[in-house]
Amino acid sequence: MLHVRPETLKPFARKYVWWKTPEEAVTRPERVIAQVMDIGDYADVQALVSEVGEDVLREVLARAQAGQFNARSWAYWHYRLELAGPNEVPALPVRRIP
Repeated sequence: MLHVRPETLKPFARKYVWWKTPEEAVTRPERVIAQVMDIGDYADVQALVSEVGEDVLREVLARAQAGQFNARSWAYWHYRLELAGPNEVPALPVRRIP
C-alpha cells in the first residue's frame, strides 16, 4: 500500500487522470503516479519525484499492471531508478487471461 497524501496527488490527478474527478482518481494513488511516470512532462515528473520520493516510484513500477507504461517510459524508469542496467530491463507486464 502506498503512503502518499491524497492532497499531494490531486494536481497530478487533475491533469493526468482527466476521465475522473481528482477525488476519485486519488483513491488509486498508484494509477495517478503511473500516469505521470508514463506521460508526464518534465516539470511534472520532477515535481512528482520531489513530492513522493523514488521508493514510491519503485513500488509503482514493481506493481505495474499491463498497459500502464509504454516501452519507452518503462525502460526510462528502470534506468532512472537504478533497477536495471543496459539490456537488463524486464519485459513489460502483460495481461493474463485464465
